Amino acid sequence: MSIQWFPGHMHLTRKAIAERVKEIDVVIEMLDARLPGSSANPLMAELTSGRPTLKVLNKQDMADPVRTARWLDHYNAQPRTQAIALDASDPAPARALIDACYRLAPLRGGMVKPMRVLICGIPNVGKSTLINTLKGKRAAKTGDEAGVTRTESRIALADDFYLYDTPGMLWPRIFVPESGFNLAASGAVGKNAYDEEEVAFELVAHLKVFYPALLQARYRLGLTPEALAQTPDEELIAVVGRQRGALVSGGKVNLQKAAELLITDFRVMHLGRITLETPEMFTGWMKAGLKADAERAERKRKLRDAGHIRAERLPKASAAAGAAHKVR
Repeated sequence: MSIQWFPGHMHLTRKAIAERVKEIDVVIEMLDARLPGSSANPLMAELTSGRPTLKVLNKQDMADPVRTARWLDHYNAQPRTQAIALDASDPAPARALIDACYRLAPLRGGMVKPMRVLICGIPNVGKSTLINTLKGKRAAKTGDEAGVTRTESRIALADDFYLYDTPGMLWPRIFVPESGFNLAASGAVGKNAYDEEEVAFELVAHLKVFYPALLQARYRLGLTPEALAQTPDEELIAVVGRQRGALVSGGKVNLQKAAELLITDFRVMHLGRITLETPEMFTGWMKAGLKADAERAERKRKLRDAGHIRAERLPKASAAAGAAHKVR
């Protein structure tokens, strides 16, 4: 299954960011700490290339702290980049990002050279919540579904500190299948863009290998780790359905409902603190995705040259992503 979701307003956001970044001093890219690689838009790296970047791993209170530390080390090792982890609703660490911006652009500040910061990220990553926390009042709309913010806005956090908020923007084309599943599990894509059962199967396959104790505790499975690892994913989803009452006539499990319950349990942290990827995992996924995408493009080129399909403008996203992303 290919998960794709790039509504019309995201095309407008892409154009707006390309124009705005010309006068920006620091870029804040908000990431979901549960899926930092997948929530880092490759196109964003291309659009903001050359600008100091602050990677904010938001929702860190929902993520695996050991894996969060590995991601922070990964990003902090990159040039002109700093990374911090926070919970956007907590005012103390949220204020820390202002100091981080001044460290990245030490020559900015004061009325003559005010700090100009662009904040961006995928949908539903928590930008609006963070902005409201920094501002101390409801400066931006918030919601638990993707695509709440639709237009750019400028917010003055101080007399010499301007924050430009932009709507959430996903990858123009998600060519890493694992990232598509993780983004869907987190709620970053619209509900009509994915099949809940397939996403739940991918989610439970990760959990039974890397977080078996959390899975056992939530659903009272009563299985040994070895037995759990060998249990088919569909059977585990069925167990979730029985435990949560997702039944239809005859006592059969409604797999669709069971899948929705598992995804919701992950999103609201009923399963515990979970991170769906490590830097090493994502690097491997990205390499495989780029290779498959290049092969797809070559097949398409041959068909076009043979006259089987009409010539068209090829998107830059995937090729540029390989050069600009590098798990940024």
